[in-house]
Amino acid sequence: MTEELFRNDSYLKSCSAKVVAVEGNAVVLDRTVFYPNGGGQPGDTGYLITESGDKIEVVDTHKGEPGILHVTREDTELPQVGQSVMAAIDWERRHRLMRMHTCMHLLCSIVPLGVTGGSIRDGSARLDFDAPEPLDKTEITDSLNKLVEENHPVETSWITDEELEKQPDLVRTMSVQPPQGSGRVRLVNVNQVDLQPCGGTHVKATGEIGRVLVKKIEKKGKHNRRINVVFAD
Repeated sequence: MTEELFRNDSYLKSCSAKVVAVEGNAVVLDRTVFYPNGGGQPGDTGYLITESGDKIEVVDTHKGEPGILHVTREDTELPQVGQSVMAAIDWERRHRLMRMHTCMHLLCSIVPLGVTGGSIRDGSARLDFDAPEPLDKTEITDSLNKLVEENHPVETSWITDEELEKQPDLVRTMSVQPPQGSGRVRLVNVNQVDLQPCGGTHVKATGEIGRVLVKKIEKKGKHNRRINVVFAD
């Protein structure tokens, strides 16, 4: 399996690695800074740079049976198993995803209802809430930006599967449970604001998010409302 360097340091932009498998047009490395699609966050894009200096574009990243798959374009000439490469993410895109993912944690703290779905994109995101009553777009926007301006620290820690089972209120998603089975679960703690299991990448403090705007709130069923958030800039 691939060592997931991004779990402990979301700010790593590149790393040296060795090719351990090739699956079709995807490369599996022994270690990586590339985040694989999951938890509503898209997989990273970027490049693998070979020892000879060739740049191989990575157009998507997701989990596979042998490890994390760095997906390249069709008909790309790939490095062989055992060769060394430099894995480098598209940092600007990743940082926008980090900022927006952390913003969704702020949104969870403002709307204290069950989460029925969600998706993070480059520059925008949405969460669906079990909300039978209308929600105020302006009020939520103001509350989000207040938490951003307060610059709360964001930290990660780990608890065991057993500890999570004893604290079911930590899980906000109603239909999807955090991945378990490895013996431990990663927590993301926005200090004095939000604490919940999450495997995604996040900024170090809420001030890094920048100003945001609730673009629209949609009714998606009798008990479901979708809040769409974008960067204000």
